[in-house]
Amino acid sequence: MIRIAAVGDVHVDKDVVGRFRPALEELPDRADALLVAGDLTRHGTVEEAKCFATEFGGLAVPVVVVLGNHDHQSDQEQQVAEVLTNSGITVLECSATVLEIRGHRLGIAGAKGFGGGFAGACASNFGEREMKTFVGTTEEISARLGEALRSVRCDALVALTHYSPVPDTLVGEPLEIYAFLGCYQLGHAIDSAPTALALHGHAHHGSERGRTPGGVPVRNVAHPVIKQAYNVYQLLSESVDAPLVPA
Repeated sequence: MIRIAAVGDVHVDKDVVGRFRPALEELPDRADALLVAGDLTRHGTVEEAKCFATEFGGLAVPVVVVLGNHDHQSDQEQQVAEVLTNSGITVLECSATVLEIRGHRLGIAGAKGFGGGFAGACASNFGEREMKTFVGTTEEISARLGEALRSVRCDALVALTHYSPVPDTLVGEPLEIYAFLGCYQLGHAIDSAPTALALHGHAHHGSERGRTPGGVPVRNVAHPVIKQAYNVYQLLSESVDAPLVPA
């Protein structure tokens, strides 16, 4: 069994440093790796990235993250990623990594993702240049995520995104903003590989559990949804859902 701790939307700045750390220090007893599903910072500045690295770096388990829309706000996403990488944190963007955990290979493919909506209520790659650019971005990121997922050779495969791949985990958010919270193309990408679990954030008022059309379990791990420092999920076991830990 592989145990994955996951959270998203922690929005770290100076005033948050120290809030998560006590629970994170307990991770080696509870999980084998920590995955963070974007919105690591409030405004995507280098200083906030350093705060995130202070809070989430240097742990006794591997930490793998994707960036979120907040992490792009200041147009410093490359510098943010560099700060995190230099702190020993793995940053994925349409890419994958493999962790060796007690004789098992855990594959993680990650991408920020993008909006666009879901079947019956989605934007189309048609019309004005601005709309074609918007949907084209969604299609490109999703296609590259699918390629990253299919490239991994492992015992258990996880998809890590910020935007949601399904509408199920958006329930609780206004229907009018679903198109800005995720897209069906991410779900198709996840279903194109033998993915065991998909994790995302972004939907602060959404629901935790859903499934892709192909049946892959999807979990919304946004901090306002799970309401603790992280949830733990199990792979290579009968259920992905571990008993809740008071973290």
